[in-house]
Amino acid sequence: MAARAIWSGIITFGMVSIPVKLYSATDNKDIHFNQLHKDCKGRVKEQRFCPTCDRKIEYDEIEKGYEYSKGQYVVLTKEDFDNLPLPNKNTIEITSFITAEDIDPVYYDKAYYIEPEEAAKKPFTLFMRAMNEKGMVAIAKVSIRTKERLCCLRGYGGTLMMSTLLYPDEVRVEKDKALPDVQVSDKELAMAESLIDLMAADFEPESYKDGYREALMSVIEAKLEGKEVHEAPSAAPAKVIDLMDALQASMESIKAKKTAPMPTLAKAAKVSKEPEAAVAEKKTTRKRKTGS
Repeated sequence: MAARAIWSGIITFGMVSIPVKLYSATDNKDIHFNQLHKDCKGRVKEQRFCPTCDRKIEYDEIEKGYEYSKGQYVVLTKEDFDNLPLPNKNTIEITSFITAEDIDPVYYDKAYYIEPEEAAKKPFTLFMRAMNEKGMVAIAKVSIRTKERLCCLRGYGGTLMMSTLLYPDEVRVEKDKALPDVQVSDKELAMAESLIDLMAADFEPESYKDGYREALMSVIEAKLEGKEVHEAPSAAPAKVIDLMDALQASMESIKAKKTAPMPTLAKAAKVSKEPEAAVAEKKTTRKRKTGS
């Protein structure tokens, strides 16, 4: 089934306007559960209840209210949201170009991908090629649903990605916070840096998997099949050891993994032929016993 666009509008690039559609670029793979009544296993339903009227209410009876004072609300309707005085309500307005390294990863929020309308393929391609050639990303503002978002446009292969960015006041981490006031020796620092060098590698997201989700599904499948669920052994509690010893042991372990010899073709062939040889030996022994 084709993806459904969640937003449509234009990208403004100087005086150039590019009609586009916006799609969600990620898919949440979490395993979802329903709440059940423990006694009868019936599914629990959540109801909207008004304590003032002392009754259950339906969804179409609900309004949005902003509490400006205790128990005092300003009511906003759908028309109020639709008619907000925002110049970029249907526009991804590019304000500047920067390098991707200028954006701290803590600011990245949700990812989307953008596709051009049929008549806008040429300006869309021009925009992407120019941005890729310069090695830059675009900073823009866009209104999605009920919020004006800061965003970043960047090339991802042949796809134009849009990542919404958090505003500084939405980031709770202090960037300029000092490191703990502890003494680290030059030898310890050199050893830690060497360990980092040993573990340096290209990022290959395909090599990672969600172990928690797989374990959870295995439990669900086992219960469906009426099998006993075995609890995984708990990890041994961490032992407090000397920091230098821990760094040295880590380096030796990684070096051993990297230098471990790969099975040779001869060994592999021998292993693969052993079962056939064993079967042939059993046949010969059986013939001798029967005298045939």
